Amino acid sequence: MAGFEGVKWASKQMRYLLDGKRFEINDASDRVYAVSRSIHYGLFLAFEGIRFFCRKQAAGKLEVLFLNWDKNLERFRRGISFNLSESQQNLVPSADELIDVFIHKYFKEPSMLKFLEEMAELEAQGYFRPFTVDEDQSIGVTFPGNPAIRAVACRYDRYLGEPFTGVVVPNLVRAIAINNMGCLKLGVNYLVSVKAVDAAKKLYPGAASALFLDDKPHAPLKDRVITEWDSSCCLFAYKDGSVVKIPESPLILPSVTIQGITAILKKEGVPVAERDITYGELIDSIEAEKLVTVCSVGTAGILNRCQKLVCVDEKGDIIVTHDSDESHNLFEKLGDARTYYWNIFLEKAEPLEGLKLFRYVL
Repeated sequence: MAGFEGVKWASKQMRYLLDGKRFEINDASDRVYAVSRSIHYGLFLAFEGIRFFCRKQAAGKLEVLFLNWDKNLERFRRGISFNLSESQQNLVPSADELIDVFIHKYFKEPSMLKFLEEMAELEAQGYFRPFTVDEDQSIGVTFPGNPAIRAVACRYDRYLGEPFTGVVVPNLVRAIAINNMGCLKLGVNYLVSVKAVDAAKKLYPGAASALFLDDKPHAPLKDRVITEWDSSCCLFAYKDGSVVKIPESPLILPSVTIQGITAILKKEGVPVAERDITYGELIDSIEAEKLVTVCSVGTAGILNRCQKLVCVDEKGDIIVTHDSDESHNLFEKLGDARTYYWNIFLEKAEPLEGLKLFRYVL
């Protein structure tokens, strides 16, 4: 997908050593050892992307707002757990512990004040990135010797996600269900994601995103089911006014944002079904002119509508191409849902059932 524009990073990052529960504030430029398990083997690399908003209250105090971030924290905890041995599971921090570290220690750190005040003044979008790393100076292929959480924050002006062209990439698999990796934000998953975008560009110049199929490359191509975009979940919008969400599974990252978008669409009277879509069904719906667009749904861009989707066979030859129907009213409703989602952060729109807004005074 396209990326961020107008990014400005906070001048400080945090480090939290899980063994010993030691918290530190460091410069944003602080580095890890060049010789480490995380650098050399990708061991103990889990991360989370969390959208937030910062504003100043009438009383003059700053507060930060998160939407459904309890789900972000739980997903991050699962990623940490996956990366640790059975004997290290006691090191996995609780959700309350993460809140204390992230909010009461990092966001409330005095050296973060200027950055957050600027954010509040600009009403900028915020992106919080906690991640894990092994702080041990070692290249041993073992579980981390000194596991730690680091985190940085940035603000950005916009996420350039529309218009974009997507290509189905049938010969790459993002994750294997039996390993229970696809539902986690792990470094190896995103390496395959960027490789898939590279492959998509070879199949169709100008492509910005890759659409993955399941982990059954030996099955008949049209029988395979669609999973997700390279770095986001997907929604399918049809000309009968309905929307289909791909069900969560060990292959799919459980998107926090997509839960909010589907709740908003239902509020607006859009029928939303949750079911599998085979590649053959997608091709048939394009040929029958039933499809409005396919959406990419993720933390940064919230929702972006695919302008052109290219479907190819095993050899990379184009089967069919779909151009989004921008004149259909559902295309506009999808854009309105994106606006509504961000307006919840701004408290210009009411949170719906299943959408919880968290506020922390700094």
